[in-house]
Amino acid sequence: MRALFLFSLLLLSFSGFAQTKQFVVAQDGSGAYRTVQAALDAVPKNNTTPIIIFIRKGVYKEKLNLAKKQNFVRLVGEEVNTTVLTYDDYNGRTPANGEPLGTSEAASFRVFGNDFSAANLTFENTAGTVGQGPAMWVYGDKAQFENCRFLGFRDTLYPYGYGSRQYYKSCYIEGTTDFILGSATAWFEDCTLFCKAGGTVIMAPSTPDSIRYGFVLQRCKIVGDGTPGSLFIARPWKPAAKTVLLNCELSNLITPKGWDHWGKESNKQDAFFGEFKSIGPGAAPKARILWSHQLTPQQAAFYTRETVLGGWVPSVPQ
Repeated sequence: MRALFLFSLLLLSFSGFAQTKQFVVAQDGSGAYRTVQAALDAVPKNNTTPIIIFIRKGVYKEKLNLAKKQNFVRLVGEEVNTTVLTYDDYNGRTPANGEPLGTSEAASFRVFGNDFSAANLTFENTAGTVGQGPAMWVYGDKAQFENCRFLGFRDTLYPYGYGSRQYYKSCYIEGTTDFILGSATAWFEDCTLFCKAGGTVIMAPSTPDSIRYGFVLQRCKIVGDGTPGSLFIARPWKPAAKTVLLNCELSNLITPKGWDHWGKESNKQDAFFGEFKSIGPGAAPKARILWSHQLTPQQAAFYTRETVLGGWVPSVPQ
C-alpha cells in the first residue's frame, strides 16, 4: 500500500507537465516489460517527458544502465525489501568478451541521465569481498533517492559525477571500507549507515577543489557489527575532499580520532572534515584529530539542503 501511495504522489508531483509516461515492470508478464533494462531502453534520448517506471516485487539480476540524455526517469518499487535490483561484478573481473572491469564499470546500476529518482527499491552488489563492487553509480545531475537500500561491501554507493548534485532521504546504506565514495555533492538526510565487520573507513570523498560541498550528512545514524573503535568516518580520496556531519548519531564503532588523512600530510590542510553536534558513544569532540573541525552554530548555518544542492529542490516527499 505504501508503494502505491508513493506512486500516486509521484504522479501528482508531475501534474504541471502536459504528459507523464508510465511503464510497469513485472517478471510474470503482467506489465509492459519483464526486465528493468528493457524499460530503461524504452526511454528516448533527449527525453523531456517525465517517465515513471513501477517495478513489481521480485529479484531482478540485471546489469543496468541508464544512458546520457535519458533524463527525467523515476523508478518506484512495489516494496523496498522485496523489490531488488542486483548484480555481482567487481573491480578486476574479466567478462567473457572484454577487458578487466574498473570500479565504475563493475557497478550493478549506472545512471548517466539527469533528473533521475528512485524510491522503495533495493540496489545490491553481491560480489562480496573479492573487490570493489558498487551497487549504484551515479554520474547524472539532480539524482534523488527516497526509502532505498544500497547493499554491498566495498564501494557500495558511488556518487561519481563531477558537479553532480544528489539527494538521499531515509535510505539504508551498508558496506565495509569506503562504502560511500566519489566526487559528487551529496546530501544524506535521516539515513542509516551500517558498517559491516572488517571495514576501516566509511567514506572516501574525492570532492574537486572547485566544488564547495562534498558529502553532507544530516540526522544520520552510523551503526554496524564491526569492532568498537575500529572505524574512521572518512578519508580524503583526493586532496580537497569534503565531508560534514550535522546532528548525526555515531555508535561506538567510530575511533575517537574520527577522521583519517590517508597517509598524506598535505591532506590535513587541503581536506575539510567537520561535525556539528554529533551524539552517541562515537561522538568524541575533544578527542578528534586537530585538523578536523567542530563547527560553530554560525558555520553550521551555511549547511542547508538548498545551499549545498545549489538551489535545486528535490521533489521526493520531504
